[in-house]
Amino acid sequence: MSTLAVVEEILRETAVPMSVREIVERAGARLPSKSKTPDTVVARDLSMDIKKKGDTSLFVRTSPGRYTLRTLAAGVLAADGGAALRSAAGSSMSALPQRKPAAAAPPPPRARDSDVQGGGFAG
Repeated sequence: MSTLAVVEEILRETAVPMSVREIVERAGARLPSKSKTPDTVVARDLSMDIKKKGDTSLFVRTSPGRYTLRTLAAGVLAADGGAALRSAAGSSMSALPQRKPAAAAPPPPRARDSDVQGGGFAG
């Protein structure tokens, strides 16, 4: 059974968004990977599936590090009017909030002739 099949099974059983750590703890020995960092494997597989398949992925990221099944997310959308997961349901990436671009740093102050002391050439 693949990693994603185990994750799907767990998310169906719980029917709530779960963190990668919670998924791994619940999966235990069912995970096919014998990696020393199963959290990394699960997070990578979920992220890659969502990125590659977009809206056809079985999974959706509900918040950073938390996942659920797209069909369960649709139920949450209907229950709360779509506020929590609207962007996740229509996004091929994730439900992470869009970040504002960083403001440009102000230019350094310019030195004026009156501020400069001792200038000239050493000779």
